[in-house]
Amino acid sequence: MATSFIAVIVILGGLIFFHELGHFLTARLFGMGVKTFSLGFGPKLFGFRKGLTEYKLSALPLGGYVQLAGESEEEEDEDEFPEETLFGERPAWQRILVVGAGPFFNFVLAFLIFWALLLAKGEPAMAPIIGQVMDDTPAKVAGLEAGDRVLSINGNEIRTWDELPGHIRETGVKPVTLTVEREGEQLQFTMTPKVRTIKTMFGEEVSVPLVGVAAAGEQMYLPVEGTGAIQAAEITWDQMNLVVTSFVKLVERILPAETIGGPIFLVQAVHEGTKAGLEYLLYLTAFISINLGIINLLPIPVLDGGHIVYFILEIIKGKPVDERWRAAATRVGLLLLLTLMAFAIFNDIRRLLS
Repeated sequence: MATSFIAVIVILGGLIFFHELGHFLTARLFGMGVKTFSLGFGPKLFGFRKGLTEYKLSALPLGGYVQLAGESEEEEDEDEFPEETLFGERPAWQRILVVGAGPFFNFVLAFLIFWALLLAKGEPAMAPIIGQVMDDTPAKVAGLEAGDRVLSINGNEIRTWDELPGHIRETGVKPVTLTVEREGEQLQFTMTPKVRTIKTMFGEEVSVPLVGVAAAGEQMYLPVEGTGAIQAAEITWDQMNLVVTSFVKLVERILPAETIGGPIFLVQAVHEGTKAGLEYLLYLTAFISINLGIINLLPIPVLDGGHIVYFILEIIKGKPVDERWRAAATRVGLLLLLTLMAFAIFNDIRRLLS
């Protein structure tokens, strides 16, 4: 378990650092002043100063932070920075890009991890091998057996298991012909799917045509086409869509609130990842990075998304949002985040006890 704690610190620290690097590089790109760029939090272990920026390594390695000149109206020591370099003096659209660069860098990091894994091993997929044939189903009546490798459906080549249900749903309740390989011999079976009610990964009930087979779960890797960048981008987009959909399902109460996990759940997930191997751990890191990016884009005042909302309102109104209103919204946002964190930890403890 000690290895898992170290892995959590390395993963979260790296993700937060990469997030802050996005803020830093974008601010410098626009010529904004940066007071501090810190790797880690807490007391400074060592560092150096280059120009007007202090670069330092701090004692707590869980992430990092960027302090921009003129980021807060309460700062009084901005005399060393020219006025045109102050964050608060820049157009709202520039501030939006600087704030949004943090989450964007989290998505870029996930993309880079997926891309590296694709180039190293190929595109992961489930082999189109039948692991179970359900009783009293069209597949059972037709004669399909566990261990059959599906080669095609209605003449359409099947390379991965995920392609099979898609073709069946497109066909509906019309007869389908599956060509399978069994003990080196190719066989054909014709059957008519039946509409059944199943639950999705979010717990929703849907009616779909099924033939009654389940995958064997055998992992395979497909060759990467071209550079693999397009596939990596598609995987990143699919995972982003999955995270956003999960948030929506939580708000709609389709997903129960009990599914929200906190730091204990994260340690458990990383612990399982360290046992499963480097590949799985890297996929988990990319998924956590996407979660971190999307969470930071939520329109909650203390998060990047909340600041983006302020700047958009400033563009619409033609003047900054009232500082007193921002301060009150920040307190509400902080209270909301602390409540969610407490609820997540409560869920973690309840799962451990059960």
